[in-house]
Amino acid sequence: MANETANEFTSAINNLMETAGKLGQMQVELVSSVAKAFTEVLEPLSKTSTELVGNVVNNATQLLQDVSAAVTSKK
Repeated sequence: MANETANEFTSAINNLMETAGKLGQMQVELVSSVAKAFTEVLEPLSKTSTELVGNVVNNATQLLQDVSAAVTSKK
C-alpha cells in the first residue's frame, strides 16, 4: 500500500512538472508570436512614416524656394 501511494505521488509530481513545462513553453511561444506580429506591423508603418517625413521636407523646401523666388523677383 505504501508503494502504491509513493507511485501515485511520483506520478502526480511528474504530471505537475510536465504541465509546468508546457505552460512555460506556451508562454515563450506567445511572446515570440507577439514580437513577430509587432515587427510585421512596425515595418510598413516605419516605411510609411519615413516617406511622409520625406514628403513634408520636400514640400517645405519647395515652399521656401517659391517664397525666395517671389521675394527676389520683386527687387
